[in-house]
Amino acid sequence: MSSVFEGYERQYCEISANLSRKCTSASVLDGEQKKQKLSEINAGLEEAEALIRKMDLEARSLQPSAKGVLLAKLREYRNDLNNLKAEVKRITSANANQAAREELLESGMADAMSVTADQRGRLLMTTERLNQSSSRIKESRRTMLETEELGVSILQDLHQQRQSLLHAHNTIHGVDDNIDRSKKILTAMSRRMSRNKWIVGSIITVLVLAIVLVIYFKLTH
Repeated sequence: MSSVFEGYERQYCEISANLSRKCTSASVLDGEQKKQKLSEINAGLEEAEALIRKMDLEARSLQPSAKGVLLAKLREYRNDLNNLKAEVKRITSANANQAAREELLESGMADAMSVTADQRGRLLMTTERLNQSSSRIKESRRTMLETEELGVSILQDLHQQRQSLLHAHNTIHGVDDNIDRSKKILTAMSRRMSRNKWIVGSIITVLVLAIVLVIYFKLTH
């Protein structure tokens, strides 16, 4: 993997974790503190988006074998960034709802003497619906985070399995090479043995002929 891509990836993961923590803290803040926290979050989102663009350029400049894995990672990071943006939008919307609710409450206090019982009931129902919506959004956020953690765990398991398969492939390739070398050595040994047999047979034949010649000369003389 590209060391440049890994550097961008580490930076993005740090920023993403930091943004997630800030979103959690911003959801419980009010007023000016919440606006300041949202401003920091938006700046972090811009930085994270710039890092994703850099990772995309780096991944597309690599060989196809490496590029496919990195582009798959990029899709996960883009989904993560979109989830963070959705969370910021939710917090901003909740902030607007809170402001509207506070305005309604202030108006109700100013006109408390003239508000009818029916109007107070509708106001309470509206407030209850807002609270229920906020609870559902928080539950959705929790489910989304659990799903993201599961996805990261699955990606890590797949990466480990891929590394194991690559290691096994390299081991098998090494065994094949050793088998080929062993075959060549055995073939060479077999040829030497055959050649040695012919040499020994020739020597024995020469010796036998020599002995026969000696016996022949002795008998004839």
